[in-house]
Amino acid sequence: MLSVVTEECSTQAGSLIDEIVREGARRRRQQATACGIPLGPRETDAHFVLRAFAKIGPSCLDGLDGMFALAVYDPRVGRLFLARDRLGEKPLYWRLDGGRLAFASEATTLTGYGPAPLVLRPEVLAIETPVGVDTPFQGIQLLAHATLLTFDIATGSLDQHTYWNLAGRQPFEGTYAEALAKFSVVLAEQVPLRAPACDFALLLSGGLDSSVLAYLLRPSVCVTVRYPGQDRLDESQIATRIAADIGAELVVVEPDPIDFTMVLPHMMSALDYPMGNASTFSEYMAYRKIADLGLKVAVGGLGPDEFLMGYIRHSLVLFGPDAVLDAGMDAYRPLAAKLMHAAGEDLAPADAVTRLVLRGHDPDGRIRDLIAIAMGTVDGDLARGLTLADLATAWRPLVMTSDKLASRRSGHDRRTRLARLPGHRTHG
Repeated sequence: MLSVVTEECSTQAGSLIDEIVREGARRRRQQATACGIPLGPRETDAHFVLRAFAKIGPSCLDGLDGMFALAVYDPRVGRLFLARDRLGEKPLYWRLDGGRLAFASEATTLTGYGPAPLVLRPEVLAIETPVGVDTPFQGIQLLAHATLLTFDIATGSLDQHTYWNLAGRQPFEGTYAEALAKFSVVLAEQVPLRAPACDFALLLSGGLDSSVLAYLLRPSVCVTVRYPGQDRLDESQIATRIAADIGAELVVVEPDPIDFTMVLPHMMSALDYPMGNASTFSEYMAYRKIADLGLKVAVGGLGPDEFLMGYIRHSLVLFGPDAVLDAGMDAYRPLAAKLMHAAGEDLAPADAVTRLVLRGHDPDGRIRDLIAIAMGTVDGDLARGLTLADLATAWRPLVMTSDKLASRRSGHDRRTRLARLPGHRTHG
């Protein structure tokens, strides 16, 4: 089983984007040719990845660019390989019982494979989401991001290997202007290469990340969610201007309390297990509308806040609560108050981040330890440490929520992806 998911306002700019998309297809075919891998005119990235795996084995993961979760069984060596993308955007769960391995794209599928009692993880009380590879089901784990799992069919032995590590990446050397120029080029090149090859809708909140995607991807349909009476949170006017700017239809979704009570059971079922994400309801309603429009693909922006210091908590840690409040951000005084302490008392960065992300008690200090470990891998680079701390705590519910809700509304049932290996029995 192989599953690979690849997700100016002038005519001249639109033509440039079209050319970049065509260039991306040419690059993939050039890569296939360079590797000596045949790729037909209508074949996809999945065909290329499977053939690359068959030809050069797991080392092909180093060359993959994008989000994926895959499983490949190689009968020549009697081994099953499971792998996830570098940042863990696509889910893949597994369990090992008596030398038998089962895997699936949803944790609840694996509860039918054998006993899996519910476990209340302490971090769920602290940040409303499991962390690391844990799930609420004993014996069922999430394969870690950037990880290759190798299972030997004959012996039942299992090995895991991390093939990429963000903390080990060297920071950019240069001035801010040079970094901005480099980032702009990479963004303008890479985003269009990931444009779906079919009709799609863009989740356009009016924020910076989705607005950039709108100009780079030029979707024909944009969907935004607004709540009447919540003017402080309403960015629909910005979304309206951007949609008009790129010539896209803007669909505005306005949920009400009745909608919430009606869809709550469906949301809970789609999520597989609880996740702390404040936008869950909004996302679900947006995906439902996209499905009603007959579209199978939705594109959204995740990651800029984590990677580019976009949250107010980053400013609070980097500059301190007084500087943030003095800058006129008085609306964040309740959050800033979490960092207020007695004069002369030093608050370590890991402690500051922990105070800002906690939503409940952390009696065992597990969240604090997790953040301290993440921030301790960057030699005192506080900005990089904040990104790694976010990826260790806040990132998982963001990407998991989007994947699970969108998949449930798409018509593709990912719950059927259970391994059936020679000589081994599976249920599902």
